[in-house]
Amino acid sequence: MTRNASYRSTRLESGAMIHSRRDVLGFGLGLSSLGLLAAAGPAFSQSDAMGTPPATPTGVVVVGLSQEPVSFHPLMPGVEVDEIIWTNIFSSLWVAQPDGSLLPDLAVEIPSVENGGISKDGLVWTVRLRDDVKWHDGTPFTAHDVKFSLELINADGFRSRTRVGHELLEEITVVSDNEVSWRMSAAFSPYLALLANTHMAPRHLLEGAEDPNQTPFDSAPIGTGPFKWGSRTSGDNITLIANETYHGDGPYLEKAVLKYVPDMTSLYAQFRTGQVDTILISGIPQNFYEEAKNLPDQDVFIAPSGNIELVMPNLEHPALSEKAVRQALYHAINKDVIIDAIYYGVPEATESFAPRESWAFNPNLPEHVYDPEKANALLDEAGWERDGSGMRSKDGVRLSFDISTTTGNQLREQVQQFLMQDWAAIGVELSINNLPAAVIWGDFYVQSQFDSLLVGTTFRTGLDPDPAARFASTAIPKKGGSGGNYMQWENDEADALLKEGQETFDVERRKEIYYRLQEIVREEMPILPIWQYAPVEGIKKGLMGFKPNINQRQNAWNMGHWFWGA
Repeated sequence: MTRNASYRSTRLESGAMIHSRRDVLGFGLGLSSLGLLAAAGPAFSQSDAMGTPPATPTGVVVVGLSQEPVSFHPLMPGVEVDEIIWTNIFSSLWVAQPDGSLLPDLAVEIPSVENGGISKDGLVWTVRLRDDVKWHDGTPFTAHDVKFSLELINADGFRSRTRVGHELLEEITVVSDNEVSWRMSAAFSPYLALLANTHMAPRHLLEGAEDPNQTPFDSAPIGTGPFKWGSRTSGDNITLIANETYHGDGPYLEKAVLKYVPDMTSLYAQFRTGQVDTILISGIPQNFYEEAKNLPDQDVFIAPSGNIELVMPNLEHPALSEKAVRQALYHAINKDVIIDAIYYGVPEATESFAPRESWAFNPNLPEHVYDPEKANALLDEAGWERDGSGMRSKDGVRLSFDISTTTGNQLREQVQQFLMQDWAAIGVELSINNLPAAVIWGDFYVQSQFDSLLVGTTFRTGLDPDPAARFASTAIPKKGGSGGNYMQWENDEADALLKEGQETFDVERRKEIYYRLQEIVREEMPILPIWQYAPVEGIKKGLMGFKPNINQRQNAWNMGHWFWGA
């Protein structure tokens, strides 16, 4: 395997070669191009021209998932699988497309300096809205809902998914039912991208709730998206039904069944036999890739993804708080063996939190070298001494910790065994503490109750390369912040860079900032990156409209456009 600034090709089941590309796209802020993350070329061979959508919703699709969606409020914390609910039941002002562009949804156009939507200093925004949108219960959607949603994100006591960027909002004004305006306390370049992943919530159902974190809406959500909430059988499936008064194109399917099968091998078996029509997010285990791509009734492909598989240490752990320990652990990971033996060489090792397709990706980071001797030397030098059992301790603290991931994820469980073996060789005692998805991705994750996690996640603000929600010291929920800095990392230089990166619209300066930030992260190791996702996903032949999208965290983002061809 090689790492460099050029991006490797992906071979599809057809034998064709699809090449990644860089593309810097701006949205006319008049200050400079924003340089939003562009797509990594189409990684799927289905022709969009095949088939004609039905005039009325018809047919059912069964989406196979290895994790169960459990977070249905689109403004509260959740993981990738929950976003299938958010992007199909709810709507955002605009939507990130596979090519990196933004397509208006609730808004009638993307605001810019040229069309008067954004002031020249980037502080005043005005958004014009569609006048034909209704909530699923028939209530008209208006600018009041936008104001309510943005204010709820910042409301005291509300468990917001992230306040990064949103906390700059002030003086939100409803100009009319179809126009909303706001002033920002500082220019924030990623905000266009962030709003593409901010779904609007219904004011008429949530305003005045005694506890905004616990409402009936959380278990039976009502949105404006192409699908409506149907039913949920906990531990088995969620059924969504067509919203036939949807304001956009579609939906073309009558129902979508999100089927939860926690064992990935069993999930693949159901895909192979046709019990599920798609297999997304966790995807098909790489050990089945050779078989899967030759299945006669399915299209199987490597999907583009900006997610990074990594070990996430809790920096408040007495052993993991020390940089030398984290560096030693990283040197002791045999990435090549893990990737080749468990994932059949499909993903590629990475040193960065940024995906290779991003214009902000730094290709010059030190390359990881599997070096147990270096790891041992780092621990010796830092004063971690071995006892009679070969395990290490320092000042009464044993170099011992848990690693957790989702129960039933067999490949990650195998990775854990490799890590246990690799780290035992340098005197580290590793225990495994796996939990069901509904438990592990709740407070255990969000409130940093873990020692370390084996997890896949992204470090972007929507499709913008800004990673402040993951790295800023103000984004630590355990310490009262809002965001996804569950590692509890605090670094003054990183904070200053993140702030400047958000405030400047100069792409070249932003590139310098994120290059430097990647260098700091590579040195400090608040995360231990292993590889960039190369998920093997698949759909049943005849399913039209499916579009993998690196600028979304899951590929059911446009399920309203799916339909069954002849």
